[in-house]
Amino acid sequence: MESKLLPLNCWAKSLMPAKLIALIVFCTACLLTGCTGRSGFTDGTWRATLKTDSGIEIPFNFTVTDSLGRKFVHITNADEHIEVEDVSVKENRVVMKLPFYDSEIRARLTSGGLEGEWIKHLGTEDRKMPFNAVPDTEWRFSKDDNQGTDVNIQGRWSAVFTGKDTTRTSIAIGEFMQDGNRVTGTFLTTTGDYRYLQGTINNNTLYLSSFDGSQANLFTATIQDSSLTNGRFYSGASHQETWTASRDDKAMLPDAYSLTSLKPGYKTINFSFPDLMGNKVSLKDKAFKNKVVIVQFLGTWCPNCIDETNYLKSFYKRYKLKGVEVVALAYERTNNVARSRALVEQLKKRLHVTYPLLVTGYTNKEVLKSLPQLADFKAFPTTVIIDKKGQVRRIHTGFSGPGTGKHYTDYIRNFELLINKLLAE
Repeated sequence: MESKLLPLNCWAKSLMPAKLIALIVFCTACLLTGCTGRSGFTDGTWRATLKTDSGIEIPFNFTVTDSLGRKFVHITNADEHIEVEDVSVKENRVVMKLPFYDSEIRARLTSGGLEGEWIKHLGTEDRKMPFNAVPDTEWRFSKDDNQGTDVNIQGRWSAVFTGKDTTRTSIAIGEFMQDGNRVTGTFLTTTGDYRYLQGTINNNTLYLSSFDGSQANLFTATIQDSSLTNGRFYSGASHQETWTASRDDKAMLPDAYSLTSLKPGYKTINFSFPDLMGNKVSLKDKAFKNKVVIVQFLGTWCPNCIDETNYLKSFYKRYKLKGVEVVALAYERTNNVARSRALVEQLKKRLHVTYPLLVTGYTNKEVLKSLPQLADFKAFPTTVIIDKKGQVRRIHTGFSGPGTGKHYTDYIRNFELLINKLLAE
C-alpha cells in the first residue's frame, strides 16, 4: 500500500501532546550528544588520557555512578579509589572538582565521550593539560592488559633517574607486583613515594601510570633480562626524565631520619602561626607542655602529605589521651592567607582532622625563612618529633604511604615504638 510522508509541521500537529514533547526532548538530546546510542555522562568505567606538551598521553581510569540523580566519580589507581563528590553536569558540560590539590576537570560531552582540560590552580597561574575520556572502557594501556606474558618483573629494583640536563640524578627503589601482564607498584625515593602506579607489560615494554588530581605520571621502560632500560618518566605537562633500573633485592635508601637537621646550637624549633579560627598557636602554649609533640610540615597540594595526614589523624585519636599532641604547619603555593586558609579548611573537613592545622602565611619555598632554626629542608611532608622537655629528638623527611605496602607498615611500627619510648621517659 502506498504511503505518503506528511510535511514536518503537519506530522507534528498529528501527534498527541505527550508524544510531541517526547520527540522534542529526543531531538534535543541528539543535537547535544550526536545520537550515538549510549551517550552522555553515563555510568560505568571510563578510560581517560591527559596529553603532555610533547604529545605523550598519560592514561587513567575512573568510574561514574548515579545516586538519586546525582553523579559521583571514583578515580582508580591500582588499589586506590579517589571519590570525587563535587561533580556538575549541565547540558553538555561536565565539571569534576577534585577533593584535594585545588584542581578540576572541565569537559564537554561529545559523540565519543568527553573533551576538555585538567586545570591545576597554582599560586600565581593555572596549568592545563588536554583531557579526553571514552565510556565503557576498562583497559588502561591496551585491550590486551589482562593477557599473559612470559616476562616477570615482580620484586625490588634499584633505579636511577636523570634530568633533562643529564647533570641531575636521583636514586629510587622500584617495587612491583605482577599478575599476568598486569603490574602494580610504586617507586620509593628519599623524599616520598610515587604512590599507586598501575599498568601493564606489552611486547617487553613496561607501562605504568597514575593520576590523583595533583600529579599525572607515566613511566615506560624496555625489559631486558634483569634490567629496565630506555626508561622514560613523564610528569605533568612538561616534566621529563630518563631512568634505568636493575634487580636488587637488597636495595636501600638513605635513612629518612638523617636528611633534615637543626642548625648547630639549636635544640628545638619555635613558631607562632594562626589556626583556622585565627588564634595564634605556639609550642610554648600550655596545651603542649609536658607532652610529646609531633609537628607536621604539609601542603594541601602534596599527595604524600595527604597520605601522612590520613595516618596521623587516626594516630592522634589513639595517642592523645596518652600525652601526645600533633600540630600541622601548612605551606601553600601562595602567600594569600585567605586562599590558603580555604584550602586547609577543605582538607580538615574532607579528612576529619581533629588536631590543629596552622596557616603559616608562607609559600612552600619559604620554610627556612619561617623557621630559621632548621639547617635544611628537603621535602614535604617532614615530621619533627619533640620530647616532653621541648627538645627535638628526631626529624623524618618524606613519607612512605600505603601504596608502598610493607614500607608503610614498617614505618608506622617504628614510629609508634619511638613515641611510646618518649612517653615513658
